[in-house]
Amino acid sequence: MTATIAFQGELGAYGHQACVESRPEHTPLPCDSFDDTLAAVRDGRADLGMIAIENSTYGRVADVHSLLPDSGLHIVDEVFVRVHVNLLGVPGARLEDVTEAHGHVVILPQCASFLRAHGIRGRVSSDNARAAREVAERGDVTQGALASELAADIYDLQVLGRHIEDHDRNTTRFVVMSRSADHSRRGTRPMITSFVFRVRNIPAALYKAMGGFATNGVNMTKLESYMVGGAFTATQFYAEIEGHPEDPNVVLALEELDYFTTHIQLMGVFPGAPRRFEGR
Repeated sequence: MTATIAFQGELGAYGHQACVESRPEHTPLPCDSFDDTLAAVRDGRADLGMIAIENSTYGRVADVHSLLPDSGLHIVDEVFVRVHVNLLGVPGARLEDVTEAHGHVVILPQCASFLRAHGIRGRVSSDNARAAREVAERGDVTQGALASELAADIYDLQVLGRHIEDHDRNTTRFVVMSRSADHSRRGTRPMITSFVFRVRNIPAALYKAMGGFATNGVNMTKLESYMVGGAFTATQFYAEIEGHPEDPNVVLALEELDYFTTHIQLMGVFPGAPRRFEGR
């Protein structure tokens, strides 16, 4: 039986593109939401889940960091997808015909300059691929969709504006989720360890907790905070470090972190993708 990978969105979404590029041997399974995507993996309908967590232009994908710790799943890989935004129209449409372009709230700011220059109004859709499908169904030359070239192929649309994103390095980072943790060392690049934690309610607790990584020579590549349970005083942190949990310096750093925290949860251990180390 062919393995399956779930993603948020309809066929032709950037999550679908991430699946095709990184797991071509898996059958993509479209899901309505990130919650549904994680549930598909958890209940066995999918073997893996492709979850977008941040974009180089837009920033963090809302709510994802809150969903992952409670998902019961593990991060086993990361995938970077170069997001090319395209203006798609129905066959026969011209760029000057389009007055409205439909796309996800995340993608609209990524091509704001192009839309403004051509007098096109952005319209929010729940999903870029859904926008492409609905534009195809309407058959209206004044309506466009902001989506991938994969979506253009699937819904028989033509590309009226190619690669219209404002920034030429526009990239979305995805993590691959699995029911089973994989702590094996893989590849030649550094391993990445991800975890969430909450600090004790004492003065300078975060500063002291972070000190263990500095003194043990562990490179922390990400630290983000978010509220939990709707309380302003309950802050949880999502962190990523270079290294494996069994590395001696990582062991020491995590021991020191444990002293200043009330909760630590290992989220995953995975090989850093090539895109992570560009420019070094």
